[in-house]
Amino acid sequence: MKLSTKGRYGLRAMIDIAVYSEKEPVPICKIAERQSLSERYLEQLMSLLRKNGLIRSVRGAGGGYVLARDASEISVGDVLRALEGSLEPVDCDGFNPDGECEAAGECVTKYVWRKINESINRTVDEMKLDTLVKESRQLSGSDRSHAKKCDQ
Repeated sequence: MKLSTKGRYGLRAMIDIAVYSEKEPVPICKIAERQSLSERYLEQLMSLLRKNGLIRSVRGAGGGYVLARDASEISVGDVLRALEGSLEPVDCDGFNPDGECEAAGECVTKYVWRKINESINRTVDEMKLDTLVKESRQLSGSDRSHAKKCDQ
């Protein structure tokens, strides 16, 4: 399984929002600046994350983005599925009894693909944003102030 930039950058943006939105909404320009990402591309990602109920936007002078739920309730799997769709690296018709795979009855590799798919989904669903926030804070140890506002 190979994630696109949508999944990789979107997860970085979600962690950034989780880290910095504790006191106030996070403007997209600050996420872009800290993560070295294009604001335009981030806007597309934010739209998908918002549609999937993971973030919400706050309008106005002090506006930006905040998590829609507590970080402990949002998994890496939630974020990646919102941006990438299915995370299953193997799409096997043998999984579905109504599938059109003629070899499904005798095929034993479908068990391998099922185990791989289950393992990936279980792993990303067990990882929560709050754990990644803690890791981020331990790695950076830096001041998380919002001293500088974005240029409008």
